[in-house]
Amino acid sequence: MDQLRKNVSFFSNNKNINNRIDEVLTHSNGLLAKGILMLEEEFRRLLASCSKPVELECLRNALRSSTSGSTGQTSDSNGNTPVHTISTLIPSEILPRLRDIAKQLFQAGCQEQCLEMYRECRAPILQQALKKLGVEKCSKEEVQKMQWAVLAEKIRKWIQFMSIAVELLFAGERTICDQIFKGINSLKERCFAEVTAKSVATLLSFGYAVAKNKGSSEKLFLLLDMYEVMRELKPEIDTIFGAKACTAVLTCASKLTKRLVQNAVEILNEFEAAVKNDTSKTEVQDGTVHPLTSYVINYVKFLFDYQSTLKQLFHEFKTEDESNSQIATITMRIMHALKTNLEEISKQYTDPSLTLLFLMNNVHYMVRSALRPEANDFLGDDWVQRHRRIVQQNAYQYKKVAWNDILQTLIIQSAASSLGDERNCSNGISRSTVKQRFRSFNMQFDKIYRQQTQWNVPDLELRESLKLSIAEILLPAYRSFVKQFGPFISNGRSYKYMKYTPNDLDRMLGDFFEGKASYTDNFIRK
Repeated sequence: MDQLRKNVSFFSNNKNINNRIDEVLTHSNGLLAKGILMLEEEFRRLLASCSKPVELECLRNALRSSTSGSTGQTSDSNGNTPVHTISTLIPSEILPRLRDIAKQLFQAGCQEQCLEMYRECRAPILQQALKKLGVEKCSKEEVQKMQWAVLAEKIRKWIQFMSIAVELLFAGERTICDQIFKGINSLKERCFAEVTAKSVATLLSFGYAVAKNKGSSEKLFLLLDMYEVMRELKPEIDTIFGAKACTAVLTCASKLTKRLVQNAVEILNEFEAAVKNDTSKTEVQDGTVHPLTSYVINYVKFLFDYQSTLKQLFHEFKTEDESNSQIATITMRIMHALKTNLEEISKQYTDPSLTLLFLMNNVHYMVRSALRPEANDFLGDDWVQRHRRIVQQNAYQYKKVAWNDILQTLIIQSAASSLGDERNCSNGISRSTVKQRFRSFNMQFDKIYRQQTQWNVPDLELRESLKLSIAEILLPAYRSFVKQFGPFISNGRSYKYMKYTPNDLDRMLGDFFEGKASYTDNFIRK
């Protein structure tokens, strides 16, 4: 072909050499045209014979390694950044021949034919690879109809597909396209853009369908995973699709990322409102941690785990200076909404001491969640200290409300002391009064024991601390009472009145707050 071009050029510039030059020139041009047709056929034949779909096992290996966390990555001999590997898309010995033919066709002005042949051979191969992988085109309506478990699994698969498609399949297509059309930039970029167009559209369609649908609270973390993979892949997407011919791909990827961000922020705001307005008001009979509290705190813990992702997300959604404060503000609002709702729920209890125990349990559960190191940026030490004081206040008020009446039954000494004779303070006290006080104490303690052994303080440290604080106020008062007034009824029937020894009470306090009541988790799910 090069020699024919030289001949045509020579005869074109030397038409006066011979009167048969025109005939020779026509013949040379005919040979050149025939050669171009033969090259087109050879280009198509080579591409068709060498363009084999990526082996399914290769894709499965990539998928397995992605699931295990390595995403099919291997380090090079120098220990540099891990890169994806995939079997050769076109044999290396064929690439120089294809490159030479592409150059000849370009010189012959056959760019459109070359583009069409390349697209027809390579585009279906890429689409087949994605289909084998499990990538499907999906609409917003189809996503809306999916059960949550099905959708969650498809999102997790899509996240894996994105990494494999970008880092293996698209990167592989980029490589062979660069090699075949080396030095022919305009044709190279158009070929790559047209080969990948449908595959990219299919891949991103599911992401758009998910991002456009209104999300439930559980969907947030899968959206964050989708956003994270888009953010991580952005440098590679920008490199692979960086040419002007691929502008539409970059635009679509950017729009998808922004839509994921908007959807995530909307879900966070809606979650706060759902916590605040939850009207289920499930009552836990034993005063333990409410299902709503457990659910919300677990949700917030997930936010802690996604801290870096959320910072990046808010950085895109707001300004850089606002990203950290925005996360903290939303988290605090969620916690405040929970606390407000718990206060409303606590009003259902008819026993004031159980109300206080319930609030103590739930606020303590909130505080414990904030003790994780990653929670500091969200809530801070001030929030923790403030709510610790609330727990302490609830515990103090509980002891006062629950045990004040029974402690009053043990205070005869004060009444006698007011007579002015402390040494003989019992002189004016009848045996019947002492008996009545013992009976009253026994009756009240029995009632408290029946109730509060069924109540529940699930946190072991808090439970033991509360038992100890009760013992510290009850046992000394009871020992003193028994020591002072026990002799008044120390006869054969004293057991009728002095039902418990101080050691009995100490032992029985160990049974408190081990509640065994059961209840149904009925709280916000969406």
